[in-house]
Amino acid sequence: MRKIILSILGVVLVIAAIFVAIAIIESNTKERPPAKKVIKTVYIQTVNNGTVPIVIPANGTVTALQKTSLFSEVEGIFRSSSKPFRPGQEYSKGQVLLRIDAAEYSANVRAAKSELYNKIASVMPDLRLDYPKDYPKWESYLNNFDVNKSLSPLPESSSDQEKYFISGRGIIAGYYNIKNQETRLNKFTILAPYKGVLTEAIVTEGSLVRPGQKLGEFIDPSEYELEVAIRKSFSDLLEVGENVALKNLEGTQQFQGKVSRVNSKIDANSQTVQVFIKIKDAKVKEGMYLEASLEARNVENALSIPRNLLVDQNKVYFVQDNTLQLAEIEPVHFSSESVVITGLKNGTKLISAPVPGAFVGMPVEISDNPSLAETK
Repeated sequence: MRKIILSILGVVLVIAAIFVAIAIIESNTKERPPAKKVIKTVYIQTVNNGTVPIVIPANGTVTALQKTSLFSEVEGIFRSSSKPFRPGQEYSKGQVLLRIDAAEYSANVRAAKSELYNKIASVMPDLRLDYPKDYPKWESYLNNFDVNKSLSPLPESSSDQEKYFISGRGIIAGYYNIKNQETRLNKFTILAPYKGVLTEAIVTEGSLVRPGQKLGEFIDPSEYELEVAIRKSFSDLLEVGENVALKNLEGTQQFQGKVSRVNSKIDANSQTVQVFIKIKDAKVKEGMYLEASLEARNVENALSIPRNLLVDQNKVYFVQDNTLQLAEIEPVHFSSESVVITGLKNGTKLISAPVPGAFVGMPVEISDNPSLAETK
């Protein structure tokens, strides 16, 4: 009996403890307040389609349209120039850029001329007897012969017999040999091919110049050219003569240029086309890095928007009945920060800034304050 009573009391105590525990737990439970519905604020722009010019950005380095690399074809000591042979020095057309010592070679040319003079003089008696009609012209040529001047053309032969006679005496061969020497002698003096500026000077006066050695670089500073590469899809949209807006890398200087040439060959590796832009501006210098904006064509019934508004590359969010909706669009041209699109109706309330966590049907509130929309 005692065991039965103790068992009953134990069961009662356990049940009582359970009820007490439940009561304590329920007394500590706090009711959660109902979740507040958050409505994000967005800023919109009303779509107004129009004509959008497609501008192709490109960049490149400016080079002179006329550039001459100066090389030596002869050997000798660099003696003098009409002006100090230094970078930045200006020369007029025809002025002496370099004069290489040609004393030894010039003496050889005069010796060859003297030998030709002797050959002609030796045939004069035969000419008087066999070709009396041709004698006066050869006599006049011999009288005007000067070894210190450029060789004059030989008298024209009036008959084949005279021609064979003169040729058989080695006069014609000697004449052309001297003309070849005179041509080489002229290479000891390098003249400015046009009015320009010396941009590079590798040798100085007194230096030994060897054949094939580069001496410097000479450019015409009045006209420059900018070479840029554009995608092949736009190559057929550019026309020669189109104006191009240019600016330096810092954006502090603006220039104007014109498309002068468009290469018909596509680079196999980059799939781009070379476009050459002619620039005439005193502020432009050789080697400047410029950015170009080429207007390829106009897109009708289009709109330009920031690239970060795109969803899956072909959709954008707009507001309808205070909720977000997705609209499919057609991207026409991508640039680094914007994209030209078509497919939106006029009056569509397009969001103008990305909305974090956006989804279709998301309730939003339209704001008239752009700064407010950016902070939401």
